[in-house]
Amino acid sequence: MKKIIIPLAMVLALVSCKKEQSETEIRKQINEHKQEIREIENEISSLQEKLKKRDTEQENQFKIPVFVKKLTPENFSHFIKANGSVEARKEAFISPETNGQIKTIHVEEGDKVKKGQLLVSLSTSVIRSNIKEVKTNLELAKETYEKQKRLWEEKVGSEMQYLQAKNNKESLESRLETLQEQLEMARIKAPYSGIIEKILQKEGEMGSPGMQIIHLVNMTKLRVNAEISEEYLRNINEGDKLEISFPSYPEMKLDAPITRKGSVIDKESRTFIVEADINNYDTKIKPNQIAVVKVRDFSTDSALVVPSNIIKQDMNGDYVYIVKKKNGNFVAKKIYVKPGRSYNNKTVISGIQKGQRVITAGYTKVSNGMEVAVKEKEKVTG
Repeated sequence: MKKIIIPLAMVLALVSCKKEQSETEIRKQINEHKQEIREIENEISSLQEKLKKRDTEQENQFKIPVFVKKLTPENFSHFIKANGSVEARKEAFISPETNGQIKTIHVEEGDKVKKGQLLVSLSTSVIRSNIKEVKTNLELAKETYEKQKRLWEEKVGSEMQYLQAKNNKESLESRLETLQEQLEMARIKAPYSGIIEKILQKEGEMGSPGMQIIHLVNMTKLRVNAEISEEYLRNINEGDKLEISFPSYPEMKLDAPITRKGSVIDKESRTFIVEADINNYDTKIKPNQIAVVKVRDFSTDSALVVPSNIIKQDMNGDYVYIVKKKNGNFVAKKIYVKPGRSYNNKTVISGIQKGQRVITAGYTKVSNGMEVAVKEKEKVTG
């Protein structure tokens, strides 16, 4: 076998080169392994989280799921609702002030009229005849009075003749004035602007005081009346705002101040009247229409409020359930409370502290001390 002889210098050079290359590779392999370790540790951590979450979900499968609300002071208002009705502030059944035959009706049902407009004319032939006769007699009476006055001033005539002439003249003047007023009464005019709702008599019929001829309604000025229980008597005053709605027009909402608060309690219904004036420029609202009024009798900005339906009752009183942290788990705890005013499925309660979390869903399935699984939008920290 042929031997290969390598010079010592060359052998040393090769050994030195191989040594340097081995250290570089070792360092590289160490870094690679460290990276692999980090990736494995991250994967292990992720798997542990998944396993923990799965264990928690499996554990919560045996707990009652509940939703909770954290109690913080909030605004609360209590309103009283009552049924009411609409009436016209200006509505009249017009009748003549004097007797007479209805000669002309100048309007028709549904007409809009203005204040002072002529509505009905009564026959005036008799009155005019009387006026003509009185005027003739008055002219003679005035001449007689002037003559007697001159004679009396000249100390020729008697005082009695002068006084009789004066009295006769003044009596005829008064009579003429009365007849002229009666003539004007025969012209029935609108006392205010409005709509002719109904004509109750016909031309040719006799009109007399107290006998209705025309039903006149002003539609722009209306009033809402409502009866409120005497329970709220001290909480409602003139000037308080009424929120008014109408079943016939669900989209319509009006606000108006109370213009009058009744001074008498009805014996049978135990209610008092409140009134509010409203404008009805588009005449959409009608007299006698049903209205629903709502008035606020209580308001606060620092109430602890819960849904009314979560308040339960036993032999000891009213109570709610809250959640508490115990040994790392949430448990339900019964707390007795004192309910206050309720409105719109919300009730003010006392006997509970702000910051506590009341169970708002699932409360029918829990009991005092039972472990629960809390489900809520905000994170529960205990």
